[in-house]
Amino acid sequence: GLGRAYDNRSRLPVRCSCRGLGNSHRRGMKLCIHCGFLTRNPGRVCDDCWLESDKRFRVKGSATELLAATQVSFQVAKGEVVVVCGPSGSGKSTLIKTINALEPIQKGEIWVDGTAVHDAATNLPQLRSRVGMVFQHFELFPHLSVTENLTLAQVKVLGRSPEQARERGLKYLDRVGLMAHKDKFPGQLSGGQQQRVAIARALSMDPIVMLFDEPTSALDPEMVGEVLEVMMSLAQEGMTMMVVTHEMGFARKVSDRVIFMDVGGRILEDCTSDAFFNQPDARQPRTKEFLAKILQH
Repeated sequence: GLGRAYDNRSRLPVRCSCRGLGNSHRRGMKLCIHCGFLTRNPGRVCDDCWLESDKRFRVKGSATELLAATQVSFQVAKGEVVVVCGPSGSGKSTLIKTINALEPIQKGEIWVDGTAVHDAATNLPQLRSRVGMVFQHFELFPHLSVTENLTLAQVKVLGRSPEQARERGLKYLDRVGLMAHKDKFPGQLSGGQQQRVAIARALSMDPIVMLFDEPTSALDPEMVGEVLEVMMSLAQEGMTMMVVTHEMGFARKVSDRVIFMDVGGRILEDCTSDAFFNQPDARQPRTKEFLAKILQH
């Protein structure tokens, strides 16, 4: 089916299965990086995803627009653990997703180990193979076993043999304490176990940096600890990490730096963990208010 059949400007199908239509209308069109359907829009984001994206949305017929992250500038050194915190809607998840181009940027530059993420010529699959990402909702393939989830990307993206991929995947599965569950399916695991499998999957790709987008927010309280323990051990081993989280205990204990964002997508604080938590008088009023609310419990 066609879904929404035509783009109002070009009168070309923007969502199609191409059955009986031929391929001429597809010239110059790209796959939307979010939904995978055809689009002529710049940045490879179709109209629907542009409106729904938490990166930036525009009310049709209006000049009003909201930037989820703006005037953001920072660096993360090798081996550094950086926690990004702030209230909901401040652009934290959007920010971390721009680092491996899961969210497009409209202006500025992003560099990862010498690779220009913002450059249209950059090989994004190759970049993402080097930037591990752990999502809030695990994003495991439900129809594949744990072992198959661990090996699929290694074989398809890195070109490893199934034997090599299995050996490396099981190594990291054992590292997160789940070797006994290698033949189970995600639906047979608890939320905490699924998240640990997701971490093992990311580590199996030999990333140079690990990105965590609120990895514990979808878990029951008793399952949070097992995921945080794995993340703490990664930090102690020198893994470069950027973590969006509301777990202030983790941030205080493990992070080297804390970035605090507020609604409007701006960075209000970028300082050491010690300065953020132990020098409240030096913080901005909005930061003091945030800390007072989350640290009193």
